[in-house]
Amino acid sequence: MEINQYIDIFIEESNEHLQSMNECLLKLENEPENTELLNEIFRVSHTIKGMSATMGYEKMASLTHEMENLLQELRSDKISINTDIIDILFECFDKLEQYTKNVAEQSNEGEIEVSNLIVKLNSILNDNDKLIIADYTSDTGVKNIDYYILNILKEAMKKNMKGYRITVEIDEKCMLKAARAFIVFNTLEEYSEIIKSEPSTEDIEDENFDNKFEVLIITENSVEEINKELTQISEIKSILIEELEESSINADYDQDYKEKTIKKDNLEEFKEVSADKIEKKKKTVNNKVGKTVRVDIERLDNLMNLVSELIIIKTRMEDIGDNNSKQSMNEATEYLERITTNLHDAVMKVRMVPIERVFNRFPRMVRDLSKELGKDINLKMSGEDTEVDRTVIDEIGDPLIHLIRNSIDHGIETPDKRKLLGKEAEGTVFLKAYPDGNNVVIEVQDNGSGINIDKVKQKAIENNVITEEQANQMDDKEVPELLFMPGFSTADEITDISGRGVGLDVVKSKINSIGGIVEVETKKEEYTKFTIRIPLTLAIIQALLIKLSNEIYAIPLSSIKEITTIKTEDIRKVQNQEVILYRNKTLPIIRLSSILDTKTNLNKKELITVIVKKGEKEAGFIVDELLGQQEIVIKSLGKYLSNVKYLAGATILGNGNISLILDVNSLF
Repeated sequence: MEINQYIDIFIEESNEHLQSMNECLLKLENEPENTELLNEIFRVSHTIKGMSATMGYEKMASLTHEMENLLQELRSDKISINTDIIDILFECFDKLEQYTKNVAEQSNEGEIEVSNLIVKLNSILNDNDKLIIADYTSDTGVKNIDYYILNILKEAMKKNMKGYRITVEIDEKCMLKAARAFIVFNTLEEYSEIIKSEPSTEDIEDENFDNKFEVLIITENSVEEINKELTQISEIKSILIEELEESSINADYDQDYKEKTIKKDNLEEFKEVSADKIEKKKKTVNNKVGKTVRVDIERLDNLMNLVSELIIIKTRMEDIGDNNSKQSMNEATEYLERITTNLHDAVMKVRMVPIERVFNRFPRMVRDLSKELGKDINLKMSGEDTEVDRTVIDEIGDPLIHLIRNSIDHGIETPDKRKLLGKEAEGTVFLKAYPDGNNVVIEVQDNGSGINIDKVKQKAIENNVITEEQANQMDDKEVPELLFMPGFSTADEITDISGRGVGLDVVKSKINSIGGIVEVETKKEEYTKFTIRIPLTLAIIQALLIKLSNEIYAIPLSSIKEITTIKTEDIRKVQNQEVILYRNKTLPIIRLSSILDTKTNLNKKELITVIVKKGEKEAGFIVDELLGQQEIVIKSLGKYLSNVKYLAGATILGNGNISLILDVNSLF
C-alpha cells in the first residue's frame, strides 16, 4: 500500500485531534474532577495511536500508548490528577505536535527522543509519590539497556512469556556477515519479538561489527526450540542462549542501576535531553503537504448548481451566435453576469474559514507564559466564528502571538503590584474578532498598566528615532505609533519573552503585507488596545480604476472614504507637506503622479481627489481621471518585484492590459 497518498489526511486529522486534546487539557487543569474530559483525552490518544501505527510512525504510536496507560489509571481513580501530571501530559502533547509538524515538513517523525518522557509516565504508574529518572548501564544483559526495555521484559513475563539474551558468533571465514546476521534476525522474528540488539541493526546492516552480536528477545518458545532453529543456519560458529529470570530482572530494576529519585515538587530541575542538540540529517522531502479547507456540503452543492448554470448559458450563447440577435445577446450577457457574481460569492464562502483556527492556539500559550512570569492571567476570547479567507488565516497567527505576548509581559502587572493599585490580582487579556464591512477587525486588549507615554518618548530620543523637538510636538495619540519602529523596545532588560525590539515592527510589516493596518490605543494604568483591520479576502476585491497620464492604477474600494474635487488655490504647505482644510479638518494632499513618476498637467484649477483612510488617518490622492469601479482579481508581482514600494499587486483588465494595484498603507 502506498502510504504517502494518505499523509495529507493524516496531518489534517492529527492536527484536529491534537487541538481537541489541547483544549481538554486546559479545561482539565481547572476541572480535575471532570471525567468526561479525561475520557475525551483518552479517546483522542487512542485515535492518534491507531492512525500513527497504520502510517508506520512508531514513535507517535509508542508515546500515545504510554499516555493511554496513564489515562486509564486516572479514569479508574487509581491515580489522582495533579499539576505535575497535567504538565507531563502537556509535554506529551508538545512532542506529538512536533512529530506531526515533522511529518508535514519531511514525511517522517524526525529524531525527537521521548524515552525520558516515557520514563516519567511509567514512574507515575509504578509509584504515585515519586518520579524516577535513571541513568542505566548494565553489566548483565545487553549493553545500554534502558528503563523502557526493562519495562517491556517485566510486562512480557507477567503474560507468561520469556526473555532471552542470545549471543551469536559468526564464522571468521564468512564472506557476508551482514547477510548471515539478517538470516538470524529473520529466523528469530518468525516466533519472537526482538526488542534490542547490540550493535544496533543499522551497524549490523553496514557490517560495522566484529563476528559477534547480541539480541534480546521475548517469546513463548523454549531454549531448545530456539537453539534448534538457529543451529540450522550455516556459517554460525557458536550460539549462547541465556534465559532472563524474573528475579534478575527485578534486581536490575531495583538495585543494579544508579537512580536519582526526586519528589514531584522538584521535577522542574530535571530537564529532558533536547533532541535539538543532536545534529539532524537534512532529508529531501519527496512530497509536499497541501493546504486544505473543510467545506460544508451545502456550499459545494451551491457551487455545482452555479457551474451547471454556466454550462446552460454557454449553450444559449452559442445558439445566439447562430441567430445573431442583439437583444438576446444582451439578455444572455446580463444573465451571465448574475451567474459569475453568484459564483464569485460561492467560491469566496468556500475559501472562508473561522478565525478560531488561529485563536485556538492561544489559551495554551497564555497558560505557559503565566506560569513562566508568575502572573495570574485570564484569556477571554469572542468572535471565534468570524470567517476570513484561508490565506489570511495563514498570515495572521504570528502577529497575534507577538501582541498577546506583549500584553502579558509589558502590559499586565504582577499580582502584588495589581493589588497595590487596587486592581484584581488576576489580569485579563481580551481577544476579539468581528466583521466590519469588507474587513475583519481583531482586537487585543489588556487591563494592565497602559503605555507610559513619557517613557516611550524618552526611549525614542535615546535611540535617535525622533528629536526632542519632534517629541514635544507629538500628541498622546501619535506617541504609541513609535512602538512600531524597527528595533524599538521600552523593556529595561532583555528576557526570553521580549526586550529585543523585534516584536511590534514585525507585526506592522506583516499586517501591511496583507493589506491591513494596525492601530494602538492606551490609557495609563487602565488598558492598552491593539486593533488590526484586515481584508476579508486577498484574492478578489472591488477597486476604483484611476488614470495617471496614460497609465491605469487600481485603488482598493475598502480604503476609499469619498471622492471630491478641490481647488488648486486652496492647497497650502505646512512643514513641506501639502494640505487643505476640508470639512474643518486638515487633510494631507498626496500627488500620485510625483510618487509614481508619471507626467501630469500641473496647471489645472480643479483637481480630482480620492480621499483614502488608514484607520483614523486620512489623505487625499490627486488623480488625473476616474475610470470607474470594477471587480478585480489580485495577482502577485512575483518574488523579484515583491519589495517594490507602493504596489500591492497587479490585475489583468478586460482588454488584456495590466493595471497595478496601489498599496494605500505605504503611500502615507
